[in-house]
Amino acid sequence: MLKRCFGSQSVQSVSGVGRKAFQVTTYARADDLVISRGVNARLFDDVNGKSYIDFTAGIAVTSIGHSNAGVAGVLAEQSQRLLHSSNLYYNEECLGLSQKLVQLTRQFGGQHDASKVFFCNSGTEANEAALKFAKKYGVSQNKNKQGIVAFKNSFHGRTMGALSATYNSKYREPFGDLVPHFRFLDLNAKLTYLQDYIHQNRDSLAGLIVEPIQGEGGIFPVPTETLLGLKKICSASNVVVIYDEIQCGLGRSGKLWAHSYLPKEAHPDMFTVAKALGNGFPIAATVVNEKINNALQVGDHGTTFGGNPLGCAVSNYVLEQIANPQFLENVNKKHGLFIERLSKLKQKYPAQINEIRGKGLMIGVEFNESPAEIVKKCRERGLLVITAGKTTVRFVPALTIEDDVISEGLEIFENSVDEILAKK
Repeated sequence: MLKRCFGSQSVQSVSGVGRKAFQVTTYARADDLVISRGVNARLFDDVNGKSYIDFTAGIAVTSIGHSNAGVAGVLAEQSQRLLHSSNLYYNEECLGLSQKLVQLTRQFGGQHDASKVFFCNSGTEANEAALKFAKKYGVSQNKNKQGIVAFKNSFHGRTMGALSATYNSKYREPFGDLVPHFRFLDLNAKLTYLQDYIHQNRDSLAGLIVEPIQGEGGIFPVPTETLLGLKKICSASNVVVIYDEIQCGLGRSGKLWAHSYLPKEAHPDMFTVAKALGNGFPIAATVVNEKINNALQVGDHGTTFGGNPLGCAVSNYVLEQIANPQFLENVNKKHGLFIERLSKLKQKYPAQINEIRGKGLMIGVEFNESPAEIVKKCRERGLLVITAGKTTVRFVPALTIEDDVISEGLEIFENSVDEILAKK
């Protein structure tokens, strides 16, 4: 047994399954997998002597790869300069990242009127901030403008505010009453219905939150005409529009932001980003325009760790790597490699595979029933994939994944599908 000493006390590590006894019961994890280290799009379980091709990237987080040498260098250098200084003072890295995030967003076709940034630590926190900002703006116009429109298949986080905007009942119902004034609409409904609803309820609605590509709900890109129509009616009704780009943003879609595909008339008043922003280091941001910023006052919101020098130093580096035309072009080329192979698999199993969806390296393969056995078989063969929604396998690998690793991983996936579906 290995002993680790902390001052005058020692902690004896527990090998094997016994260590699970110290984990809160909130996750369903594979018993036979303990990640020890990673290199770009590969992960290694040194405890069990296994290696895996990783098509998950920590759920769309490590976009420039595990153990990225540049990130490691920034962490080492900044950790010797300054880790934390609080938001009572400016810090150099935070100021630089704020400017870079706004300017590169505009330059790469994102929110054309992006103006200010609030930094925090996670996607849930970024959405909490956005929801608070929307309600502050709404109440400043009319005390009854407190409602938030969200959508079926949405996922925006697990804290009480973000959870209130998350559709799936399994996340919501165990916790009783949540934050009031949230309403769920169906993005597949007629646009005229959605617009009529917002117009008719404009005096009680503060904001609307939507993922340009719904992630956890099953990888559903929202049509341009829907987002354009929603933004137009929201602007006319003085309802704030929030785009949740936590999973689909920062190069994942093949553009810097998923809403970079949209005309500026469909751009949001706010958008949120997390996951890939720190390539694994916890950092997130809520980007707002001047309309929203002008509704805020000192003390309206805050965070202890948000915008800390270490996280911002990492994010400065990550953003520089991804906000590069050649980098984004390569993401779309890799998208083509996935789609070509997956389309052939769909042709092979037309009755079992319903659809292939997504943009960039955010791709979903929808089966006609739960793909849990396929996911398990892939893991047994050395490939990590995850699900989205009830019947979709999700591919969100590192944006830097090598072409030959894509091919190797897809071969494992195809063989796993063959083995499972042959039993049907």
